[in-house]
Amino acid sequence: MASTDAPPPVTVTDLEIGLRTGPVLLRRTSLSLRRGRITALTGPSGSGKTTLLHAVIGDLPYGARVTSGSVEVLGQDVFALAPAALRTLRRRHVTYVGQDPGSALNPRMTARRLIAELAADRSPEAIERVMTDCHLPASLAHHRPGALSGGQQRRLALARALARRPEVLLLDEPTAGLDAALRDEITALLRRLATEHGLAVVMASHDPYVVERCADTVVALATGGAPYAPYVPGAPSAPRNRPPEEPITLPEGLRAENLHVAFTHRGHTHQALAGADFHAPTGSATGITGPSGCGKTTLLRTLAGLQVPQSGTLTWDGRSLPAPVRKRSRDMQRRIQFVPQNPLGALNPARTIGATLARPLRLHRIVGVREMPARVIGLLDAVGLPGDVAHRYPHELSGGQRQRVSIARALATEPDLLLCDEVTSALDPATATAVLDLLAHLRATRQLTLVLVSHETDLISAYTDTVHLLRSGRVVRPAAPREGAASA
Repeated sequence: MASTDAPPPVTVTDLEIGLRTGPVLLRRTSLSLRRGRITALTGPSGSGKTTLLHAVIGDLPYGARVTSGSVEVLGQDVFALAPAALRTLRRRHVTYVGQDPGSALNPRMTARRLIAELAADRSPEAIERVMTDCHLPASLAHHRPGALSGGQQRRLALARALARRPEVLLLDEPTAGLDAALRDEITALLRRLATEHGLAVVMASHDPYVVERCADTVVALATGGAPYAPYVPGAPSAPRNRPPEEPITLPEGLRAENLHVAFTHRGHTHQALAGADFHAPTGSATGITGPSGCGKTTLLRTLAGLQVPQSGTLTWDGRSLPAPVRKRSRDMQRRIQFVPQNPLGALNPARTIGATLARPLRLHRIVGVREMPARVIGLLDAVGLPGDVAHRYPHELSGGQRQRVSIARALATEPDLLLCDEVTSALDPATATAVLDLLAHLRATRQLTLVLVSHETDLISAYTDTVHLLRSGRVVRPAAPREGAASA
């Protein structure tokens, strides 16, 4: 274990970061990391947690600047380092795992190659050891990131970071999208690595359980303004999990039967869906839960037409629905929309939010050119965002704001069905509830059909009519409270 008398590997002093022509991204903050200890960054969405983590590796958002303070890493001012020295720091000494780790994984490389690429020890034994530490089965070593679940991608990114044997580990929501058992195992791993190897860890987390379980120090960040309203004041909310006063028969909606999806690479096959059946009646809100890697995201992508099954059928209101989205009619593409787990990776970084929202309006001819600016402002208003967000870029928004933009983009086509993949996994509890309140309101006012994937069974059960348990690629039965979170 590292000596407590050693100088801190990271010192942040009175640091404030803001956009040159916009808001403050991080209000004045100080912290000191210690070897062998874990520091947790907490605070609501938009408080600057991700901005602070990026600042430690000298990576400021485009258009941002340090308005006060400094960041010293291993005795060096990161903002004064030459590019070559900064690359060495990031490659060998300080490792960052972001909120959307899948986007940083080369889609053409296998899990084993990704871990070995920058590993301090590239021997098969060392790679197998770090995979075991991060609870990645050996059978996944030959799979590419696209064949892995969101939780598996997150653990792969962590394994890749740990293989470098860094001195400082920066983690942005490391347990988001993981079931309760894996969350406990990852936090225990971080605790062990920090204690036994003298690793300085700083993690941004919205999960109070994770913070309490493994953090030695907690730094709470705050925003300067009030959170956005989840929906228009005075508008009626959808009832939460209340049985109807009289039995009703819902229209057919979306139905999937006997879906099989397998990913094969170099002779190794991973069965993501194995005869899965699913039904989302028109106007319903249906939850899907289950352990990491059980096929939840694959099921949603298959329903959306983004993943083609080897066998099985899809129907919409009793009529055949083509499996590939490109073979669906323009109207059907408009009516079924997918909201991904990681909006930052799905939003074009080169486009303003206004341009992003205008694109589906133009493609599906929802409104004319003259009406488009007003419709963009209306979409932002519908998800509780101010109109000036239209002029900003994805990296200038918080995680909660990006999630709302992702929902607004899906709503632009005036859909009948929203497929939402872990939309609250990286949000603080208040923002997560606000996003679900927003979806409930939209369901009530727009007659939307909702499908919500989440590990948090207790949370989504309050907003859905039924929660299904997915296990080993099959929908086995409705999930009991807390069952989805506890399944291993």
